[in-house]
Amino acid sequence: MLAASYVGARTMTVEQREPAEPRAGEVQVAVAYVGICGTDLHVFHGDMDGRVSKPATIGHEMSGTIVALGAGVEGWSVGDAVTVMPLAWDGTCPACRAGNEHICQNLDFIGIDSPGALQERWNVPASTLVRLPSEISLRDAALVEPVAVAVHDVRRSELVAGGKAVVIGAGPIGVLIAIVAAAFGAEVVIAEIDPTRRAAAEEMGLTTLDPSSVDQVAWVEEWTDGAGADVVFEVSGSAAAVLGATSLAKVRGTVVVVAIHSQPRPIDLHRVFWRELRLLGARVYQRHDFERAIELLAEGAIPAQKLITGIVPLNELESAFGVLESGQAMKLLVEVRAS
Repeated sequence: MLAASYVGARTMTVEQREPAEPRAGEVQVAVAYVGICGTDLHVFHGDMDGRVSKPATIGHEMSGTIVALGAGVEGWSVGDAVTVMPLAWDGTCPACRAGNEHICQNLDFIGIDSPGALQERWNVPASTLVRLPSEISLRDAALVEPVAVAVHDVRRSELVAGGKAVVIGAGPIGVLIAIVAAAFGAEVVIAEIDPTRRAAAEEMGLTTLDPSSVDQVAWVEEWTDGAGADVVFEVSGSAAAVLGATSLAKVRGTVVVVAIHSQPRPIDLHRVFWRELRLLGARVYQRHDFERAIELLAEGAIPAQKLITGIVPLNELESAFGVLESGQAMKLLVEVRAS
């Protein structure tokens, strides 16, 4: 089979490898498509070398078909279309014992901490499989994982139908949060300084504002009749955005930190105090977030055609990272399956 490996900063190799048989409790998936995300780009840049063991097969946004079952696997058959919820928890740490397995204190994020989907045959624990309905193509199903991220973020925020939300940042996850929030019945605006990303969001029917040319605080106050937004999602990773996020939220509103910040950021705690704001973190997802993401894709609520910017074959993987670095792509897929 063909498999890709990260071997060092800005270097991916694609080589022939003998597939291993699935062990007890595992299934072997013929991988069809893998989405490349911002975390994968950080790996490619060498920013996660302290966590990723080289050579590393990465990739966690995927779709595929079961081709073999390990001993003891029940409820699955060869030919089933699946995606993978790429989380393996220990079940014994305090977080797991409290029912928060998805943020296990010793979490194995499959595709980062252990081998991922950028290989033609991938052995994974059967417990990580999520069934795909026939209404969703394997291509579109590669979006399930990032949509599940957005579902989890919106659900964690407790945003309600009729509520108003500001999403800071129109990258793939920011756009998906806005789409999911709108599907849940909220009114949404995305704040984004990059004109290409604003245009892409608007093409999907979303309202945007440019904080570099518009007073976003005044805009939001007018939009909310002076109240402020019910929820503000910080998805940009920008220090300035974090500092300004609290000024957009209403009294007892919620600021959700979605972006991964590599270093501590200043935040206006006086505003948090003055308006009794909630500051929440939102990380990864739970199984029901995956199931809801699949429903949204099946219903057509997620504009997959517009989100998927392009598809490249596995042997052109490095070119996909180059396109992502340019900032001109919303979502790139790698076609892994053999032609």
